[in-house]
Amino acid sequence: MEIESQTVNPSKLSQEFEKKFSQQPAIYRAPGRVNLIGEHTDYNDGFVMPAAIAFSTYVAIAPRTDRKLSIQSDEFEGKHEFSLDELPATRKGLWCDYVLGVASVLKNTGYELEGANLLIHGEVPIGAGLSSSAAIEVASALALLGLRRQQVPLPEIAKFCRRAENEFVGARVGIMDQFVSCMGKAGHALLLDCRSLEFKFAPIPAGIEIVVCNTMVKHELASNAYNTRREECEEGVRFFAKINPNIRALRDVSVEMLNAHAKDLPTVVFNRCAHVIHENQRTLSTARALQEGDLDRVRDLMRKSHRSLRDLYEVSCPELDIMVECAQDLPGFCGGRMTGGGFGGCTVNLVREENAEEFSSKIAERYRDKTGISSQVYLCRAEDGAGQVS
Repeated sequence: MEIESQTVNPSKLSQEFEKKFSQQPAIYRAPGRVNLIGEHTDYNDGFVMPAAIAFSTYVAIAPRTDRKLSIQSDEFEGKHEFSLDELPATRKGLWCDYVLGVASVLKNTGYELEGANLLIHGEVPIGAGLSSSAAIEVASALALLGLRRQQVPLPEIAKFCRRAENEFVGARVGIMDQFVSCMGKAGHALLLDCRSLEFKFAPIPAGIEIVVCNTMVKHELASNAYNTRREECEEGVRFFAKINPNIRALRDVSVEMLNAHAKDLPTVVFNRCAHVIHENQRTLSTARALQEGDLDRVRDLMRKSHRSLRDLYEVSCPELDIMVECAQDLPGFCGGRMTGGGFGGCTVNLVREENAEEFSSKIAERYRDKTGISSQVYLCRAEDGAGQVS
């Protein structure tokens, strides 16, 4: 099944809000993202190259006269109310945890919050690896701060949202998702140094579309495996730091140092380190290739990235591998790989615009023939980051 990304009509969301709360709201949006290359490098202080996409989360908000946050969604039933003076310290196991986490971090950082009614509309597919969590966090932060017209630089908002997910929700994510949701630029991917947060934009060549293919599977071991991969990387860092105390992350380990100590590390730890160290180099090389319009080079680097994620980092799965294989000889295909944490979710593909619709139908057909699963295919373009909807 093919789905082309659609944006919500803000006036419709405003009307729904007015029916529920008898108030006229302000509306804020934040996009999801797809990562072109640079996977599992963000929490290793490395380089990533995501793009914001047109799937967004919208938060409609208006003030209350009391100190309560009243949170509703047009996707989930029920109303959740919390006092700003007694916010929970950790997640409640509810969909609104991402909103609560942001409110808690902002309040604990010293920002003045006031009671509010919130209505949330999300169009980022949940569980697909397109960062629906970062989208709701960033849109909620903008909404809560916007009530009191508090101006906060977008990179700082990204940091607050990452803290909410790390400290409140309990997910040890890097900053990539929140940062590109804040700072995305139409027509461009964002090359981000996850240590310094310095960034520059890499243009998506004219006539190229981003086609995201959802395998429609998510394997149960994803969350535990994610934390295990982090621990294995940290074991590698501890080893190399004994050789050079200046090494603080795998970002600091050269290919030469890695190869020199290949036999000194447990095989699994060496493989994890090898993926991250080479993936950083691939990410920088891809940014240069995009700048030069060298799509053959981009295709080769994306192929190597997927193989590394499959064989060294071991976060792919049969469905992702099949989806990547199905794309290889289709007309207009300029490169593809798994994207996101792995064990299911999506692949990302660069496809010539004139072939994008045919590519979408063909890859869905091939995948269904091989797996029996009906996928979803999203035709996307790189979009601007978060802001208030006028």
